[in-house]
Amino acid sequence: MMNFLSHNEQETEQIGESLACRLRAGDVIAYAGGLGAGKTAFTRGLARGLGFRGRVTSPTFTIVNEYEGTLPLFHFDMYRLGDEEDLFDIGWEDYLSRGGVCAVEWSERVGGALPPETLRVTISRCPEDPDWRQITIEGAENQ
Repeated sequence: MMNFLSHNEQETEQIGESLACRLRAGDVIAYAGGLGAGKTAFTRGLARGLGFRGRVTSPTFTIVNEYEGTLPLFHFDMYRLGDEEDLFDIGWEDYLSRGGVCAVEWSERVGGALPPETLRVTISRCPEDPDWRQITIEGAENQ
């Protein structure tokens, strides 16, 4: 388990970017964190670390955004999905087999569909200062 303290959005992005260098094709990252916690900022860093130089936005209404870099990044937002069946309906298994990295916001809604080796990223506000974020990454130590 790795723990980080982020004081701003740029630091959250840097933490995501540093994780990207450890990722391999087929990796899945499951995010936990409330609205506005910094999941999309973390994903911007991941995308940059994977070689994508364009704009990264939340896929809240599109369900999934794709970013092409040295490894493709598939950024999912499960907030509007009901359950795992909805995830399979949008082609989850196809994304898993495309040789990229899947980053999943609101992953608790589809937990049963995630592979056992999924990396877990939890982003939460710090009690000492609500502008700061505590970021915990579980599973990356095996990367």
